[in-house]
Amino acid sequence: MKHLLALCILTLSVLSCNSTKHVPHKKVSTSQNKKHANNRATLAGNIVNDAKSYIGVKYKWGGTTRTGMDCSGLIHQAFKANNISLPRVSRDMAKQGFRIPTKQVTQGDLLFFKVAKKSNTVNHVGLVVKNHANIITFIHATSSKGVISSTLNQSYWKSAFYEARRVL
Repeated sequence: MKHLLALCILTLSVLSCNSTKHVPHKKVSTSQNKKHANNRATLAGNIVNDAKSYIGVKYKWGGTTRTGMDCSGLIHQAFKANNISLPRVSRDMAKQGFRIPTKQVTQGDLLFFKVAKKSNTVNHVGLVVKNHANIITFIHATSSKGVISSTLNQSYWKSAFYEARRVL
């Protein structure tokens, strides 16, 4: 009988740990949303400025330094300099964050491309510098010109464009 009573008490104490009370989510104030947006904008600006410091660096496959840079190396290094870890390869970067429509891209977002005609995988990445009047300017490293700035409305980049993603 003692064992049965002890078992009942133990069962009741374990069952009483589960709460069925609904706790509403804490509402985020408008000022908190603005603060987050300001922090994101500041961080995005810092990342873009870091990437811009590589303009003119020649292209080097697998490169991550000022002596040579490839597209994903550029993005990886710019984010790393701002304490944000991203995968090193563009196809893996394309799995981070969330997809956004091009109309919504802002500074700091990533643009992904499929530039190899026979490949159906992401193999190029650029960092959005600005989106003004639906002209998206991005920085990236090309094999022919090294680290440069381009626009998404250029026919080559427009035809190779795959998706935009927000990681910040």
